[in-house]
Amino acid sequence: MRLGFFSRLLDDVPPGERYRLAAEQIRHAEAAGFDSAWVAQHHFDGAEGGLPAPLVFLAHVAAVTSRIRLGTGIITLPLEHPVRVAEDAAVLDLLTGGRLEVGVGSGGTPSSFTPFGHDSANRSAVYAEHLAVLVNAWSGEDLGAGNRLYPPAPRLLGAIWEATFSVGGGARAGRAGNGLMLSRTQPRPVDDPQATLARIQRPIVDAYYENLPPGVTPRIMASRTAFVADSRAEALRYAELGLGRGRLPFELPDSDLDQRIAAFDVHVGTPQDVIDSLRADPTLERVTDLVFQAHSVDPPHPLILRSIELLATEVAPALGWTPRPAATEWSTT
Repeated sequence: MRLGFFSRLLDDVPPGERYRLAAEQIRHAEAAGFDSAWVAQHHFDGAEGGLPAPLVFLAHVAAVTSRIRLGTGIITLPLEHPVRVAEDAAVLDLLTGGRLEVGVGSGGTPSSFTPFGHDSANRSAVYAEHLAVLVNAWSGEDLGAGNRLYPPAPRLLGAIWEATFSVGGGARAGRAGNGLMLSRTQPRPVDDPQATLARIQRPIVDAYYENLPPGVTPRIMASRTAFVADSRAEALRYAELGLGRGRLPFELPDSDLDQRIAAFDVHVGTPQDVIDSLRADPTLERVTDLVFQAHSVDPPHPLILRSIELLATEVAPALGWTPRPAATEWSTT
């Protein structure tokens, strides 16, 4: 199992400071031994996510780190020109020494599609079309009029991850031999509003494995919210603040913290609290990558740094993770 850190860049500060703090958090994760760091892409809404240009940000982070792998979680591919994504990623992968991982998906706030000239209702078809172009570009195929990608980037074919909420998406990622990205939380079925996250994600993982070509090594990432503090009281105090701001598709009493923790699929408390909580999630027995984020708790920056330390020194080792030598390669086949 590999250990990752994920940021939506949501620190309660101006944008430039958000970027500085997120870069510091990633450097801290690298120093703690984390294998990877991931950033989300969101357009227009700073309260939802603070970074519209993840590859630009990761280029900066690459210059101040040396070992940790850097990934997008995700690039909203329907809103991007796939050839430009292919080119930017190819250059960035060279600049990072081959440390780039490219997570893509069809998601995004529906209102974000309009400024890009797209209809959110067509996102699935546009996603499939753009992903095919991306793969062709990295494969060295003719992109039209004899043009082929420069610089070439065949390594990135083994660095594609697909995010999905659906069984069909899990099957698609498996057939392609891509990595599968599972969300930290996702909507519950109307007919089963009390379903656990593990119950929802189990058939997605099953579909991925059932469709994975023979000989291809599985890559399954589970993102999970985990805020670890030195005391349970401190962790719950910030959870109450952060989760009280969160939006749910149903109403919960603001004072009912336990229900909000369950509804947001949050693992919170001391290292042992979080270890016990994560051990109750059977999905994690089947993943290759466990990636932690502080959203939706979103505690202050110093406490995120402390949580990173506790995750690396106490929580992740209890779940079977061990730091890897700096030169270790990620296997994709």
